[in-house]
Amino acid sequence: MGSSVHNFVEFLPNKKRLGTDCRPGLHQGDRFESCPSQRFVGSFLEREITIANKSLFTSATAKLPRATTLNEAGGRAYGLSPKHALAQLAATGTFNGVFYANAQTQLASIRDLINRIDDNRFLAQLAVYSRQRAYMKDMPAALLVELSTRDNELLHQIFDRVVDNGRMLRTVFQMVRSGQFGRTGLSSSLKRAFQRWFNEASVQKLLSASIGNDPSLRDILRMARPKPQDNMRRALFGWLASKDVAKWAPATGADLPREVQALVAYRNAKTQQEQAAIVADLPVRWDLLADAALGPATWAAIARQMGPQALRMNLNTLQRHGVFDQKNDGVIARISQAIGLQPYQKNMGEFVADKLYDVEAILRSRQFPYQFMAAYMNVKPGIPTAVITALHSAAEVACGQIPVLPGPIVIGLDVSGSMKQAATGNRGRGATSKMRCVDVAALFASAILRNNPQSVVIPFDTRAYQVNVSPGDSVLRLANRLAQFGGGGTKCSLPLETANSMYAERKFAGAIIVSDNQSWKGLGHNGSTATMTHWEQFVANQKRLDSTVTPKLVCIDIQPYTNTQVPDRHDILNVGGFSDAVFKVVSSFLAGDGSRFVDEVAAIEL
Repeated sequence: MGSSVHNFVEFLPNKKRLGTDCRPGLHQGDRFESCPSQRFVGSFLEREITIANKSLFTSATAKLPRATTLNEAGGRAYGLSPKHALAQLAATGTFNGVFYANAQTQLASIRDLINRIDDNRFLAQLAVYSRQRAYMKDMPAALLVELSTRDNELLHQIFDRVVDNGRMLRTVFQMVRSGQFGRTGLSSSLKRAFQRWFNEASVQKLLSASIGNDPSLRDILRMARPKPQDNMRRALFGWLASKDVAKWAPATGADLPREVQALVAYRNAKTQQEQAAIVADLPVRWDLLADAALGPATWAAIARQMGPQALRMNLNTLQRHGVFDQKNDGVIARISQAIGLQPYQKNMGEFVADKLYDVEAILRSRQFPYQFMAAYMNVKPGIPTAVITALHSAAEVACGQIPVLPGPIVIGLDVSGSMKQAATGNRGRGATSKMRCVDVAALFASAILRNNPQSVVIPFDTRAYQVNVSPGDSVLRLANRLAQFGGGGTKCSLPLETANSMYAERKFAGAIIVSDNQSWKGLGHNGSTATMTHWEQFVANQKRLDSTVTPKLVCIDIQPYTNTQVPDRHDILNVGGFSDAVFKVVSSFLAGDGSRFVDEVAAIEL
């Protein structure tokens, strides 16, 4: 009879649906009272109240946890604990606008959560995790600056692990000057940390740090005032700070490191051939050479010096400067010999392809397919076919890093409208990444499916989509195809609902849902979320098929929000981020390890 009540209200003249349009997230017992226009059904409800209560208070629904909050979309949700919520933000937040939150909202959430956590050691561990495992930039810097106002000893313990390059140094400096974390200048302790960084950084790292402005490395040098340990550092600091040579005393231009002298000579060279010859023995970042490059021959020499990651990220730049039109002429042959390589017989397109598809380098660097997907999505017309093929092949190798799970699983892929947002947020025209949340989620699903082919992938928004997976699909093509579905609202329970109906006779080890968790469609029993309700049904069905199993659910959240569709439990894991660190947590959890997202952070050695 409960369903009869619901169907009756579906035909109300003002079309306000119970528990959805009236006020999302209200519990079933009080949803009618929230809509004055529906009071005329009161007497009808009174006649049915006895039967309705029987369905509400059954033992099957009593164990369902009631939702504790509303999410950003207005749907029922479970709030994360402060530590878990902060870890979620630290693994996904970029301080750029996302679908349901702008940069200021993210900052306010970060500051509120930090104020609620009286555990400086955890903040230090989270800063390291965010940088070294989740590969984030802004969030670890923010946590480090906050820690500088709380615990100087921990600050110095983790400073070099968080500030591992010049870009991070500039980010920390910028956040200090912003005043958003309680200070506007370098404290004596922070100044010592900056000074140590300058004196211990290699010449190559300092040169790399000089790339970029606002703030520039010169700004930081002038505020940090590091004391050089010898004339080489004294000359280098003077050169980086654009000081007159006379102010370097007692150092002179002759004290500059060999790399700097070669860089000056490169910038003063008159021909491409001169530059190419210098580049062959100049181990610095390509961006230090780019602004002075005189032509394609110089650019080809620069490409020969790039590592696989730099090549992958700059394919369009190389194309724009004619690198792929360069043949193996005498200049390139001489460059190869100068840097100790065998003469290369292939053209530059084939050379770049070979370097991208270096199996040992991919495995050694533990690159996740995400990076190859980003390169693939951004290639412009004119990039050689061999290079594009290499990206596909490299992504397949990187999929080998994805763990084999303990059995077939249901993979829920959120393709709703909010997932069309850029994965790293909106950074403004010309700066926003082409990689959307749905692309990341589709790649996750494809990578899991590649190593677990008996699993089932279910794209969903407010309906579930059927997809045929071909064994011949590369992981990048499959991810691209999956990302084309959907665009509507969000109903995170759909993969579980579909599994409970269409695949009711199939055994699964569990389910993984990749989403932003902002589900608003559908209500669960007893005030729970729909996802929680259908998960309980999924568990019951799997135990019917095999009483010895304990199915597990993993919700991978790839956006910086602080609520979820299911609470953490012995059989449920919530984890945030889109790096390979996520898969380590997921695989250990599905294999029976009880470790959690917060546990992974707390396990960081300081």
